[in-house]
Amino acid sequence: MGENYLTVTGESENVTVIERSKFICKIKGVENEDDAKNFVAAVKKEHSLATHNCYAYIADEKGLVQKFSDDGEPQGTAGIPMLETLKSKGLSKVAAVVTRYFGGIKLGTGGLSRAYSGAVGDCLNNCKICTMEKVAYVTVYTDYGGYSKVSGACNQLGVIILNTEFNDAVVFRTAVKESVKDKFFEKLTDVFCGNIKYEITGGGFEPFGVNE
Repeated sequence: MGENYLTVTGESENVTVIERSKFICKIKGVENEDDAKNFVAAVKKEHSLATHNCYAYIADEKGLVQKFSDDGEPQGTAGIPMLETLKSKGLSKVAAVVTRYFGGIKLGTGGLSRAYSGAVGDCLNNCKICTMEKVAYVTVYTDYGGYSKVSGACNQLGVIILNTEFNDAVVFRTAVKESVKDKFFEKLTDVFCGNIKYEITGGGFEPFGVNE
């Protein structure tokens, strides 16, 4: 599993008009390259009558899976500027599509590059950007009297409570940052004097520090 990475949550859209050409940028956080390709295909279908649907994506957390397309614009004037704008923000697992409806006035190569990179940059200002941190998924079992103790430990150490089940016992399903995992286990052991059951059920990434 890779290290922590920066990405966007959800999907955002921004519209810019330059010399009567409309540039519609859509940006979405993606899980993998298939997800990125499906996003690009969906936008192309939505805007099938547009002059161009240019795209760029970084489909993995390490930044090794990168692709872009000028979709008929002069070579190097759309896809690369879009990709470089994503990279300048340090983003991973993200895809951007800029749809252009031509307004009749040519922008030139420099103008096109600025328009496409600017469209992505403006849209990123509307995006929710977060850090995806490596976590362990931990299930904690307690009785009803221990509910507040587990909740308190989670709040103190920034542990995400994914869901809680109330049956004969209380079952917490949590996401614990790898960096605080040992402290979390020590805290649970301490507040329950060792009389606590928990298990690690897997690992993955969860969003932390989402901007608004």
